[in-house]
Amino acid sequence: MAAADDRRMSTRATGVVGIAILSSRVLGLIRETVFAGLFGAGKNLDAFLMAFRLPNLLRDLFAEGALSTAFITTFSKKIAIEGDQSAWRLANKVATLTAVFMSAVTVLGIAFAPQLVDLLTWGSWSADTVSFGDTLVSKTALTILLTRIMWPFMLLVSLAALVMGMLNAKHVFGPPAMASSYFNLGSIIAGVAIGYWIDPHFGARALVGLAIGTLIGGAWQLIGQFPSLWKVGYRFHPDFHWRDEGVRTVLTLMGPAVIAASAVQVNVLINSGFAASLGNGPVSWLNIAFRLMQLPLGIFGVAIGTVTLPLVSKSAAVGNTAEFRAILARGMRLAFLLTIPSAIGLAMLSAPIISVIYQHGRFTAEMTRQTSGALQFYAIGLVSYAVLKVLTPAFYAIGKRNTPMVVSFLAIGANLFLNWLFTFRLGWGHRGLAFSTSLVATINFLLLYALMRRHTRRLETRQTLISLGKICLAGAALALVCWLANYWWLDAWASLRFFQRLGTLLIAIASAAITFFAVAFWLRVSEVQDIIDVFRRRIR
Repeated sequence: MAAADDRRMSTRATGVVGIAILSSRVLGLIRETVFAGLFGAGKNLDAFLMAFRLPNLLRDLFAEGALSTAFITTFSKKIAIEGDQSAWRLANKVATLTAVFMSAVTVLGIAFAPQLVDLLTWGSWSADTVSFGDTLVSKTALTILLTRIMWPFMLLVSLAALVMGMLNAKHVFGPPAMASSYFNLGSIIAGVAIGYWIDPHFGARALVGLAIGTLIGGAWQLIGQFPSLWKVGYRFHPDFHWRDEGVRTVLTLMGPAVIAASAVQVNVLINSGFAASLGNGPVSWLNIAFRLMQLPLGIFGVAIGTVTLPLVSKSAAVGNTAEFRAILARGMRLAFLLTIPSAIGLAMLSAPIISVIYQHGRFTAEMTRQTSGALQFYAIGLVSYAVLKVLTPAFYAIGKRNTPMVVSFLAIGANLFLNWLFTFRLGWGHRGLAFSTSLVATINFLLLYALMRRHTRRLETRQTLISLGKICLAGAALALVCWLANYWWLDAWASLRFFQRLGTLLIAIASAAITFFAVAFWLRVSEVQDIIDVFRRRIR
């Protein structure tokens, strides 16, 4: 009975988180669309994106990657074994430590911004210049300025990730998942308004407004979660007693997780260095393509992983291996069901999707073509990205924290080699960078799956393979619909107006999705029935 309750709660909570993250991802797309339309996918947007990538990378490494995973695992065990009061005391200690540590990192980041920018761009931007008002400045100097403005974002979002971890462990999923929407809203409204105030023509100076807007959005993301945190009973009190067993456990888990939980982000950062050396544009093309790939990844992969982690942590804490195995296997099958059709759709409809979303203002048809090529190769790894969001944190729940770390070392090394091979040796340019990232994510998933299966002795592999085969058959039907759309419905694409394009694309996507789930239901994929049951209970 308990397993069935967990199963229903997992599916229902995944839906709640998925809807909340969908709102966030849509707003994120609007944010990227507005910025790309105002600045185009060229040197100005390259500078802003590279500057934001520095604090954003460390956020993923320390906050939403390592800290979030380690804290949720430890915090959930505290609740299960010692009760709420002990868990809240741990939360106060970790929150205080996070604020102090991230404040120090923020100061250091601002001071050493020039060295960090040179490291990221490999010094390849020093000769490029941009018009900054009445003067010409180097592209590197502009990136350094924007980096210094946005660096405190890391402190704000680290605390926001900690708050999200507390709420998730208390089985409150919707409000923290919506917090990213507050960031996107804040960065759009404040960023565009301040940018227009600084430079109405949206030249390079307006990027300063976008940077300030990013900080305002980060503050809103943190503060917007406070009411939910208050409702679950948390009251913050600074606590500097860090020589605590719970704090040591979080820090011990964080060490390997800094590398392991964010291997994909490290690889994307490596790709940025390669992209920077390819001239003006590739950094923006890859960023936009990766953002589109993250839409289904965020809706499905992150949502399933967010809901699954507290459940597997609870099962591991009480030593229920059978329940742990069942929850983890089901989470992976659900990720397969939702991301395989997404990957096929993104790959086959990449150009129309990018055209509708981004091809406005200074974003040209050539930029669409270049971004489309990157998206097609990123889509290859979408399924692996999503399943890793479920699989990797499970190793920390069972105390096998070193395993993902070792695999991630191999992944980073493989990415460096594959980048060189596809980008320079084979001459694939930025498309080669996207392809190598997808291959590395796939290798990472296969290795971790094999290791987890060996640890649990079995991982419902037969059932998973059967489901995967059925999902692939449904995916073939979806691919056929997309092929027909490309050759029939979208044949006169270039001559259509915007709303005609949007309507035609939505019809193609809806037809493909209906076809996929109808075939999957006919093939009796069990996770499809779970989703239908959740909607039926909602209606009743």
